[in-house]
Amino acid sequence: MELKELRSKTKEELSKLLKASQEKARRLRFSVSAKQLKNIREVRDAKKLIARIFTILKEKNEQADSTKKV
Repeated sequence: MELKELRSKTKEELSKLLKASQEKARRLRFSVSAKQLKNIREVRDAKKLIARIFTILKEKNEQADSTKKV
């Protein structure tokens, strides 16, 4: 998922996507440990997506805080 797509989503949508991505990363870790996963790069991609979501959520929270202070 591209950064533009993530930025256009609401906080609630990002939270749902975050939970789903964390669950996917968990399943991928178990697959790796059981030697069932062929493409190990999927784990890295899942982690990067989670980090991007956290970053965008933090930005949105900071924007909300700055508008409240003004």
